[in-house]
Amino acid sequence: MRTVNVKEITKNVKEMCIEANHFLSKDMDSAMKNAVSNEKSPLGKQILSQLQDNLHIAAEDMIPICQDTGMAVVFIEVGQEVHFEGGILEDAINEGIRQGYVEGYLRKSVVKDPIIRENTKDNTPGIIHYKIVEGDQVKIKVAPKGFGSENMSRVFMLKPADGIEGVKDAVLTAVKDAGPNACPPMVVGVGIGGTFEKCALMAKEALTREVGSHSEIPYVKDLEEELLEKINKLGIGPGGLGGSTTALAVNINTYPTHIAGLPVGINICCHVNRHVIRTI
Repeated sequence: MRTVNVKEITKNVKEMCIEANHFLSKDMDSAMKNAVSNEKSPLGKQILSQLQDNLHIAAEDMIPICQDTGMAVVFIEVGQEVHFEGGILEDAINEGIRQGYVEGYLRKSVVKDPIIRENTKDNTPGIIHYKIVEGDQVKIKVAPKGFGSENMSRVFMLKPADGIEGVKDAVLTAVKDAGPNACPPMVVGVGIGGTFEKCALMAKEALTREVGSHSEIPYVKDLEEELLEKINKLGIGPGGLGGSTTALAVNINTYPTHIAGLPVGINICCHVNRHVIRTI
């Protein structure tokens, strides 16, 4: 049994909230640079170059990459041999979010009630997903999610007879409907299977997978590549102003499901696909 003080969780979540909002991960940075080289539209290439300039300024001057610093989404995997002390884990995570957004001077976008709309003034609470795994380590993913792209995300409850072609149509429909509103180029996370809520959660977590990596399931890998090609032929392009780079990646997660259903979740993230991963 390994003991972890929750203050360590708070400290790491705070640092990760600040880091995620100021720096793109290495895989996303590389994908953006490749997009500039590969974009066929002169206007699209110009927009991508401007986005690159924005990333450099953000990193050098410690200015958030995007004015929407998002709602903090935290995925935490806890080894079953870990014992926490010093407080409640969920409180510690939210305290890390509070410190990160207040001390990091990040925009506070969370409201206490979805109808009354009073700002919490510290971007808490976060959206926290827990998973118990083997071992004695704690893995944390912090992924701030802006709502320009979150609002464009969808869940489709398909019939089994719709099959893989129905899945393709659902993803392409979601991307076409999002158009310029999701601030392309985008990363498209897809969850296939499970239940209504499970497919949405899989789609969200798929966004944290390294850009350029693929599923180990052969047909899923093929589907990721096919959908990326089809999305980039839609002509939406960078900033929605036309071009050959509408998406940088399509990441798909799958899960067993009921014989009567085919749930599909599509979570779209703009080029500011911010996430930081640490293991404690």
